[in-house]
Amino acid sequence: MGHAHAPRRGSLGYSPRVRARSQKPKMRNWAELGDQPKIQGFVGFKAGMSHIVMVDDRPHSTTEGMEISVPVTIVEAPAMHVAGIRVYDDSPYGKKVIGEAWTSDLKMLESLTNLPKNGYKTDEQLAKIAELVKKGVVADLRVMTVTLTSEVSGIPKKVPELMENRIAGGDMAKRLEFAKSLMGKAVNIKDVFAPGELVDVSAITKGFGTQGPVVRWGIAIQKRKHARTGKKRHVGNLGPWNPHRIRWQVPQLGQTGYHQRTEYNKRIIKMGDKVEEVTPAGGFLHYGFLKNDYVMLKGSIPGPVKRMVRIRPAVRPKNMPKQAPEVTYMSTQSKQG
Repeated sequence: MGHAHAPRRGSLGYSPRVRARSQKPKMRNWAELGDQPKIQGFVGFKAGMSHIVMVDDRPHSTTEGMEISVPVTIVEAPAMHVAGIRVYDDSPYGKKVIGEAWTSDLKMLESLTNLPKNGYKTDEQLAKIAELVKKGVVADLRVMTVTLTSEVSGIPKKVPELMENRIAGGDMAKRLEFAKSLMGKAVNIKDVFAPGELVDVSAITKGFGTQGPVVRWGIAIQKRKHARTGKKRHVGNLGPWNPHRIRWQVPQLGQTGYHQRTEYNKRIIKMGDKVEEVTPAGGFLHYGFLKNDYVMLKGSIPGPVKRMVRIRPAVRPKNMPKQAPEVTYMSTQSKQG
């Protein structure tokens, strides 16, 4: 007779399961690119899911060369405006800001922060950053990008989103010149990524509030004989007598969902500005119609509809075809039943 086996349902690798501090996902790791400077991140908003029919071009796949149905996620990606440059130096306590420069025209940030009346001294700030680059003390360079949420009809937020995106590729002097050329300009999704590329997607998952250990960790509900106290949905034992405390590995109730999660190696199937190609009849449920550029990702991504997502180049890419896949059909049927 086989032995009953009930492994742990919840991974301890994600502990502690606390609420995310912000809906802005944080990027802590970045991929190293080639010799040409390039922005490494972009911001979008999850519109919904659909399905397509594409020719399977994965090497050594059992359906290679055949048409397969694939679920996809549509992300609306409005243009990002480069508002400033920030440089970092390595310190014993992590990266430390040693210089920054902002554009003189920052009307888009008036609803987000208090701006100086006389504007920023952009030329002086850029000169200081150039001196730091010559001295070789700059360890990282990033651009401050602004996403105008007022241009996205599917989300109710009107305050713009301000965040950093790393510049990678080439030496630091090349990166600085590239960042200067972007100051005050808009960057589109097609300037950062290409169809067929593998990316990592980070977002804050859907929140479920406080839940018990059955929902949170997947423990078994106690049977009649073991639940004579009237409690069925709790852990049977809180731990040994020694150590004289409850260990953090014991499944207990607490916050469920609303955590930052990253999906690795999501393939870009298609991207463009012709939104009628992917918008279903009647619009996406709980989102509406797209107005900006879109990017179609294979599979699912974290977070509910309308949630902000951050996209970066894959930090641990797999061996996949570099070219865009051949799509033979895209579903635009109504999602409203």
